[in-house]
Amino acid sequence: MASIEVEGLSVRYGEVVAVDGIDLVAEAGSVLALLGPNGAGKTSTVEALEGYRPRSAGMVRVLGLDPARDHAALTRRVGVMLQRGGVYPGMGPAEALGLFASYYRHPLDPATLLGRLGLARVARTPWRRLSGGEQQRLSLGLALVGRPEVVFLDEPTAGVDPEGRQVIRSVVAGLRDEGVCVVLTTHQLEEVERLADRVVIVDRGRVVADATPAELVTATAGHSIRFGAPPGIDTAGLGAALGAGAVEAEPGEYEVATAPTPAAIAALTAWLAERDLPLADLRAGRERLEDVFLRLIADGRSGGGG
Repeated sequence: MASIEVEGLSVRYGEVVAVDGIDLVAEAGSVLALLGPNGAGKTSTVEALEGYRPRSAGMVRVLGLDPARDHAALTRRVGVMLQRGGVYPGMGPAEALGLFASYYRHPLDPATLLGRLGLARVARTPWRRLSGGEQQRLSLGLALVGRPEVVFLDEPTAGVDPEGRQVIRSVVAGLRDEGVCVVLTTHQLEEVERLADRVVIVDRGRVVADATPAELVTATAGHSIRFGAPPGIDTAGLGAALGAGAVEAEPGEYEVATAPTPAAIAALTAWLAERDLPLADLRAGRERLEDVFLRLIADGRSGGGG
């Protein structure tokens, strides 16, 4: 069942087109990651879904409601996590969650939510004295206390330590299991690979990819070998040894245009060993999501395919 349906969404600021005919669908019980470079139209798209940004054209439905026309009804069913929590500096997590809980008819228990977010030990610590990661977790809690059916998360793990990231991942996975639709915007693509069921990449206001993370990173499977090594190795010599083109895609990151057969992998490792060069991060026929993201954006701006 679709929690979010968008067809032909356009958002303009005068003569500037920020969103140019976007289509997307997000299901209940799923995590949709909306990605794109700065200025791609992500924020305008999310604000239109939340009902805070007027749309110039197109159809938007969130839980069957029009976010602009039915905004009051929708706010009771949607949670929004911002990068800036908007909490009074002297207010602690327990007080903040209690206040926000009072806005809803059937909120989550604030004490239970504090434990779920790993904030029980700082429940009475003023906001201004919380670490950046603790502030992020509290912002997440404020978005969840009303038992939303759709949650919008903006950079939820930014500035969060590894332990805090694990807590947030667990909470997001729990939301999915409970049937909540989660819309995630972030620049941390490792988190997207861990959390997202579907990825929509936008650039210059248009969708350039809409697929599962697995579909995106395996699109070039079987066609290349990617690996890490010290910057500046002899790519011409490596290519001659493997009988295929070799390039340094970025400093210390290489790609050889050959199928990742056992023989090719053996030839690569032997070539590196002969020169006493360390091998790191071997990805035979599989790109990272970051690689795919950068390639799609570059292809779109150069007029190439993809």
